Amino acid sequence: GRCARCGENVVGEGTGCTAMDQVFHVECFTCMKCNNKLRGQPFYAVEKKAYCEPCYINTLEQCSVCAKPIMEKILRATGKAYHPHCFTCVMCHRSLDGIPFTVDAGGNIHCIEDFHKKFAPRCSVCKEPIMPAPGQEETVRIVALDRDFHVQCYRCEDCGGLLSEGDNQGCYPLDGHILCKTCNSARI
Repeated sequence: GRCARCGENVVGEGTGCTAMDQVFHVECFTCMKCNNKLRGQPFYAVEKKAYCEPCYINTLEQCSVCAKPIMEKILRATGKAYHPHCFTCVMCHRSLDGIPFTVDAGGNIHCIEDFHKKFAPRCSVCKEPIMPAPGQEETVRIVALDRDFHVQCYRCEDCGGLLSEGDNQGCYPLDGHILCKTCNSARI
């Protein structure tokens, strides 16, 4: 047969080899990058071109987290490449492969739950983050006097009555205090 690399006839026993369904001279069957002989060596075929293992690995994308070559499945997100097991939440370190995620202003990847825990507004009463209940995507936040409240924490400071529903519905602030109509009238 003819050598797939140089086009010359392969003549003589032991002067040729077969790889990738083609015939090569032993001297011509080399890595496309470093020209090391590949006969009897492990090699990688990419578009009918042979590469030795080190040269092939150098052509692979590197993981944005661990900087190691990605040999199998590539996960692409935020314009970068990751091993699936390296694509994790910066807070809980849970793998986010196939799970909804978000990115903060610094480019850090978070699971949705941890993002809410870290960046959600805090209730001025209980100091807990105002975030969706498990399984929900939205929540209600009440803002009064430039302060944030959970619906259940939005209460009159004097009588403790819930200001978001019932007969005492509505806020009647006085001197920076959150009050119901009755307690506001009493203070005046």
